[in-house]
Amino acid sequence: MTTPDLIQVSEYVWELPAVGGMRVPGRVYADRELIQEVRDDQSLVQVANVAHLPGILRYSMAMPDIHFGYGFPIGGVAAFSVEEGIVSPGGVGYDINCGCRLLATDLRTDDVGGRMKPLIDQLFRDVPSGVGASGAIERLSRKELEKILVRGAAWAVERGYGSKEDLEHTEDGGTLPGADPGAVGERAWVRGQDQVGTLGSGNHFLEIQTVDRVFDAAAAAAYGLREGQITIMVHCGSRGFGYQVCEDSLETMASASHRYGIELPDRQLACAPVTSPEGRQYLAAMACAANYAWANRQMIMHLTEQALLRALRMSPKDLGLRLVYDVAHNIAKLETHEVEGVPVDACVHRKGATRAFGPGRSEIPAAYREIGQPVLIPGDMGTASFICRGADKSMAETFGSTCHGAGRVMSRSQARKRAKGRSIERELESAGVLVRSQGRKTLAEEMPEAYKDVGQVVAVMDGAGISPRVARLRPLGVIKG
Repeated sequence: MTTPDLIQVSEYVWELPAVGGMRVPGRVYADRELIQEVRDDQSLVQVANVAHLPGILRYSMAMPDIHFGYGFPIGGVAAFSVEEGIVSPGGVGYDINCGCRLLATDLRTDDVGGRMKPLIDQLFRDVPSGVGASGAIERLSRKELEKILVRGAAWAVERGYGSKEDLEHTEDGGTLPGADPGAVGERAWVRGQDQVGTLGSGNHFLEIQTVDRVFDAAAAAAYGLREGQITIMVHCGSRGFGYQVCEDSLETMASASHRYGIELPDRQLACAPVTSPEGRQYLAAMACAANYAWANRQMIMHLTEQALLRALRMSPKDLGLRLVYDVAHNIAKLETHEVEGVPVDACVHRKGATRAFGPGRSEIPAAYREIGQPVLIPGDMGTASFICRGADKSMAETFGSTCHGAGRVMSRSQARKRAKGRSIERELESAGVLVRSQGRKTLAEEMPEAYKDVGQVVAVMDGAGISPRVARLRPLGVIKG
């Protein structure tokens, strides 16, 4: 289809008018510079395509980190009426519940300044990473894997890999309800047996950081963050298990779309009504993958703590490692939101987008409820990450959603060509960032130039009042797959 012309409706909001079969307008959050990068990009066509889907509420939205994805754009948000709308695997993506976990410590930058190399080396040894990484824990029996799919992060905590407080500081308590292992195909079971507690590859990372700037002192204090503090960020998802759940679901949805008479502008938007047997089956399988991802990040947190204690030769009390928050980036969730002043049950798709609930929502941990939900925005390798907070405006405009990162501007093949003849590892080290990776290919594909400026992306959502900035985290050492 031809994408309608963008209309600027405010400083940071651009609109695609509803034309043709679009049921609602499209909305893109960006400043003038970022909008130029996507004007001729196929991701805008995807924003318009999503607006064709039945039961969509208010807008088809894209955050400033928007780029081309499978069906839905990455950086896309769309909410559908549970009663009349659909659920689409393309609106979640292959890496179900890819997300971020932020850990705080009682250490200051000076405490690790001279020990970064052995610290990074220890983490690289102890946290399995890379394509097909396995072996963090023993190969799981089917019965034990079934418990993970239902219990999520709670499975790990019940086995001593964390605390009750960890669950309180994880989105949905680390357990998405409605998971049904019976909805999961056999191939996913096989792929999930030995990847819990592994980082994976691509843009996933484990990063040692320092808080180098606080924008909102009250929110930072509520989150337990202060300038000069050492933090650790984990960015990963559901590994091969989630990928297979998506792959299997797309086959089912392709025939379901036709069966329910849903006209699709793009076959990658294959979907089914939320309340249909196919829709319920996908949500049940997706919840299993989401829970797998939360168990995975909980185990990585445990492995990280053990590695830090070994490398720094200190007690858990002196380290003071604790979970600030854990958020999902790729997920579809059943939530209640106000639409034109009326509460509506909605299936909110966030693909490369983060929940950003404002103050007062019961889903937010009690310690953060007056401030708003912590929002974790990872940077690309070698650049800053940001902590933001959910705001009332996000509830009014974006179904409690915001951006999730920098967003690619180069494909992986383009990045490899740009990196040819260079040592990305040495370039990062000269900038003060130690990096360990299973291969040079990943470093080339994930180099900072391959991404937008995350500070600019975050500034847009701050300026729009959706997710105000709280703190900036500067990387000191990074582990990649």
